[in-house]
Amino acid sequence: YDGAAREKQWRVGSVQACSGAFSGKCVASISDAVLWISMIPSKQTREPVQPVVLTTERLMLRRWRREDIPAMLPLIGAREVAATTLRIPNPYTQEDAEKFLEYCDGVWEKDEGARFAIFLRDGEQLVGGIGLVVNRQHNHAELGYWIGVPFWNHGYCTEAVRAALDHGFATLKLHRIYATHFANNPASGRVMQKLGMKHEGIMRQHILKWGEFMDVEMYGILAEQWLR
Repeated sequence: YDGAAREKQWRVGSVQACSGAFSGKCVASISDAVLWISMIPSKQTREPVQPVVLTTERLMLRRWRREDIPAMLPLIGAREVAATTLRIPNPYTQEDAEKFLEYCDGVWEKDEGARFAIFLRDGEQLVGGIGLVVNRQHNHAELGYWIGVPFWNHGYCTEAVRAALDHGFATLKLHRIYATHFANNPASGRVMQKLGMKHEGIMRQHILKWGEFMDVEMYGILAEQWLR
């Protein structure tokens, strides 16, 4: 027999020997068994991930693409950007970018959150990146973001974070979103405060960054606070 035939034979034999799953009685005939087998749900095929595009007054947030790498490298490769983030290495190479985009594709395909490139709507110039890493077991997500140095102090970060929070609560139906920043980067904390995120504490010397242990501030917000 092939694998499918063996599985069918096993199921029919099991049905004849055991209590019926639907009637509570033993299935008495092969035809009844075949009917029972036909009612077993087949393995579902995951629907293709539909493109998600978020827009604000000045920004567009969309999925990263390979063609974004040339514009991405000089922005994310700036030492000032790496210095204010937990996970961006410096220097940042083409290989780093390709691995990151591969990871982003996986996040979308596995429904593990969202990873967006941030663009100016006027001319679609790349500004930075933002994402939500979702934990489905606890229905919460970690928010992370970076903005290229030429675009600092224009309010783009606040605008992008607002869109990401709205996506997380209104579309992904999350219960909680949290974010962290280095204590020596208070500007990031001010973005979180503006959007109603509450300071939840400080993790002292929590991250070793470039040979120095860094304090990390944590902020969080609940769906009931954001959606009211």
